[in-house]
Amino acid sequence: MRRTDREVKGFEDIVAIMEKCDVCRIALNNNGYPYILPLNFGMYIKEDKIELYFHGAMEGTKYDLIEKDNRASFEMDCGHKLVTEAGCGSCTMNYESVIGQGHIEMLSDDEKYNALYILMKHYHQEEFPFNKAVIPNTKVFKLVVEKVTGKIRVKKLPQDRH
Repeated sequence: MRRTDREVKGFEDIVAIMEKCDVCRIALNNNGYPYILPLNFGMYIKEDKIELYFHGAMEGTKYDLIEKDNRASFEMDCGHKLVTEAGCGSCTMNYESVIGQGHIEMLSDDEKYNALYILMKHYHQEEFPFNKAVIPNTKVFKLVVEKVTGKIRVKKLPQDRH
């Protein structure tokens, strides 16, 4: 990372950023070009290991690409705020972001309920009783994270520097 002053080093701090995000973009290999998808996600942490859960239709381009190459990169970001300083004509953006890579595993029918529960928990503070009838018609997969880094940019305005 070029800007080490913005690097988020603590595992718990990286996870805290991920918990604030509502979209995860995954990038798959499409004959040498990245195929990028914005997806809703759920996250499971066990012993400093992260698994990201996703769901979708039963067929599509992403599944064809995953079958050929199950490696994926991902990105998520939040906390966006434009910061301008009219006096010096400066403009920047505050943000928090996480990028990483890993491999994707398709889940069996027996694994889907728990994965969908994890996914729904990310978006609902309370338990949400989702319709179990959708499970057979939903493809569910997870990204097992092998590498992850975090970055934060918080620029304070001159009047905030007290």
